[in-house]
Amino acid sequence: MTAPRTLYDKLVDAHTVADLDGGGGTVLLYIDRSVLNEYTSPQAFTALREAGRRVWSPGALLGVVDHVNATAPVRSAEMPDAGGAEQVAYFARNCREFGIELFDILHPLQGIEHVVAPELGFVLPGMAIAAGDSHTTTYGALGALGFGIGTSDIEHMLATATVIYRRLKTLRVDVAGRLPVGVTAKDLVLALIGRIGADGATGYAIEFAGEAIARLSVEGRMTICNMSVECGARGALMAPDQKVLDYLQGRPRAPAGALWERAAEAWLGLRSDPDAPFDRTVALDARSIEPMVTWGTSPDQAVSVLGVVPDPAAENSEMRRRDAARALDYMGLRPGTPLQDVRIDRAFIGSCTNARIEDLRDAAAVLRGRRVADGVRAMVVPGSSAVRRQAEAEGLDRVFTQAGFEWRQSGCSMCLAMNDDVLAPGERCASSTNRNFEGRQGAGGRTHLMSPAMVAAAAVSGRLADVRRLGD
Repeated sequence: MTAPRTLYDKLVDAHTVADLDGGGGTVLLYIDRSVLNEYTSPQAFTALREAGRRVWSPGALLGVVDHVNATAPVRSAEMPDAGGAEQVAYFARNCREFGIELFDILHPLQGIEHVVAPELGFVLPGMAIAAGDSHTTTYGALGALGFGIGTSDIEHMLATATVIYRRLKTLRVDVAGRLPVGVTAKDLVLALIGRIGADGATGYAIEFAGEAIARLSVEGRMTICNMSVECGARGALMAPDQKVLDYLQGRPRAPAGALWERAAEAWLGLRSDPDAPFDRTVALDARSIEPMVTWGTSPDQAVSVLGVVPDPAAENSEMRRRDAARALDYMGLRPGTPLQDVRIDRAFIGSCTNARIEDLRDAAAVLRGRRVADGVRAMVVPGSSAVRRQAEAEGLDRVFTQAGFEWRQSGCSMCLAMNDDVLAPGERCASSTNRNFEGRQGAGGRTHLMSPAMVAAAAVSGRLADVRRLGD
């Protein structure tokens, strides 16, 4: 009898081309598809060109400009800096010469790679997806094994459609119960990261399960898988269900007709066996989770918005005390300060974590009939051009602009401040992004992570705020 296996093990086994170390866990892994961007691919293409190698399977690749492009309200191919322009031009040359489809700045389907790929149906259950961006874990929401790789691995993948891969341990996260009203997928994943730490899942692939996960939309599930890398996970998975099929059916790159029927039946069978052993388990109660905000410079430095800035002296190790003290110094906060007393200068809704249509709807629901507080600059950057068009068709752009938000074009934008969307030194931002590292949104900028609805609540309040107390 075959031993029970986890979904992770099934996907790795199905994609293993060769065992490279006699059962020690290192394998040659076949990669079904990949998404490339202008920021992490140049060196890989240069190495291919210098070695005289071709791309093995150009049709399995998609190029998307997203990291360095401007997001000004009126789209333009002009770049804010010469370095970015050079990156985009070289990326276009590489895609053209190696036969790779490219969504450039002016393409109607341009957007952030981890938003574009799912909305196209380019990522499908059961696939293995490797890409030069750590948030490739997003695709686990569709039942695909996604993970980030470095430049040398990108070169190897382009040339061979494989990567050298080290098997991970498995961590099951069971989330029981229902999320309370006003609590979102972003709050859930911040609560998890806060509990297990920024390195709590290092060396693991996480499988999420439980009633709360089943009740989430596919977009909410993407938020959780996206941010799993922030607790160290190099893979995140959720078993595909009918919601995933409904999300994918009719997408431009998804199968259709009889092929769809056969695929859908197979995809619903992609799940861990009932008695599959996990190396570790973590249990969360969704009913106990409240709207979360970060106070420090790591995603695990997060607490309920109803709480106070913690005291580093309460940490249980010298290293954590030192890290907390440094974070408070950088963030300009004092222990014991109620989080809802912390004023903000900027509000940002965007990123591959929280810029899908559902996220914009959530934020717009908070903003209707309200105005951004005096002294706050607020902007929303849709995750893709398709999301932007859908939001405009639903009138969400008017809700944002009437509330005082800037309605911008798609791109990574202020998530990593590689264009002209940056915080000034000392500016404090309520942000729907995934990382709050020092300088992440601009040198000296101070970032508080939260859900899009919470960003909207902060924008109209002028300070960190509990969205549940706004009365909607």
